[in-house]
Amino acid sequence: MLKSFTIYEYILLGLLLVAFLAQLYFYFRYLLAPARQMRKDTKANSQDSIADNQTEMPGVSVLICAHNESDNLSQYLQALLTQDYPEYEVIVVDDGSEDATRQIIEDYMARDQRLHMTFVPYGARVQSTKKLALTLAAKAAKYDYFLLTDADCVPESDHWISEMMRGFDKADIVLGFGAYFHTGGHVNRLIRFDTLFNGLHYLGAALCGHPYMGVGRNLAYRKSLFFDSGGFTHLMTSKAGDDDLFVNHVATPANTAVVLSRDSYTWSPAKKTFKEWWQQKRRHLSVSPAYRQETKWRLTLEPLTRGLFYASVIAVIAFQLSTFTFQLADFFYLSPFTLQLGIALGLFLLRWIILSLVLNLSARRMGLRRLPMVSILWFDIVLPLVNLWMLIVPKKQSKW
Repeated sequence: MLKSFTIYEYILLGLLLVAFLAQLYFYFRYLLAPARQMRKDTKANSQDSIADNQTEMPGVSVLICAHNESDNLSQYLQALLTQDYPEYEVIVVDDGSEDATRQIIEDYMARDQRLHMTFVPYGARVQSTKKLALTLAAKAAKYDYFLLTDADCVPESDHWISEMMRGFDKADIVLGFGAYFHTGGHVNRLIRFDTLFNGLHYLGAALCGHPYMGVGRNLAYRKSLFFDSGGFTHLMTSKAGDDDLFVNHVATPANTAVVLSRDSYTWSPAKKTFKEWWQQKRRHLSVSPAYRQETKWRLTLEPLTRGLFYASVIAVIAFQLSTFTFQLADFFYLSPFTLQLGIALGLFLLRWIILSLVLNLSARRMGLRRLPMVSILWFDIVLPLVNLWMLIVPKKQSKW
């Protein structure tokens, strides 16, 4: 006969189960939402119906900020000037570059009249020259729709603009996905995991009626929304946040759409070293305290329940080992010791498998490379600790 669990054992198992169920809710509601939407889109849209939806193709201004980006512009700008879209322009803002950025832009301008350039003077004394650069580009734009990307980004195909513009059917903001090239190595796997997890989160949240951010590598919104909301006027005190913070302040369930077709993606080279990624990640996290209170609450729940889950697993095992009196029969027959260890380890293994399946299923539908299960577990444990450290120990940021 099994002896009854103590009150402490019931509490630990209860916390473990609550955290486990909260994590599953997050996975199936939010992380799987993009995969569900892609499946619906595949069934609902044939090529004929897509063509019908594109009968109205308004002009669009593609906005790019460039700070010492001569190499990337030489490599990727041509892909933006060969899009299969009837009416668009590309505006590149030279943000105080000291390399050959301006010369590269001028060379392309001589060959393509759709390319235009403006600039932020070197040494401009503002908190965020990138927000100033985007504001200058917005004022120079002649079309009513803005499509943003970065100088180091290349579209998946020449249908990128047309795919992103499909989202404006009933929306003012269109969220796209920006992927990173696969190059191998631990840092690259870390970046691709972080990008996939966060991408599924913000895209899934938007699909579920809770939009809270976008990424400047692939983001679009109406010109009227930008100026009617005051642009970056209220955001100039932060050096980052030209994409996620702006979307967080103006996005609503009614004015935000998500585009997930493969042709709508952009691709970028990932940082090569952990130090470079650390600096980039810290800059992105630096604006999170300025998110709406509702967003901060929602973003806290997932890492909080994740931490509670891991802490509960460790606590159950540690408590059992600390009170365990060795009896060989305990390893062969059901006992409180084997039962609690079995529950803790079983839920740990089940959650790990479910998370791996959710991420790799989504990656497969998005045409991305799968992530090894061992890497998923390692990054799942480490990344929240890294994020917490960056938020607790702030560091002075550069203008970019």
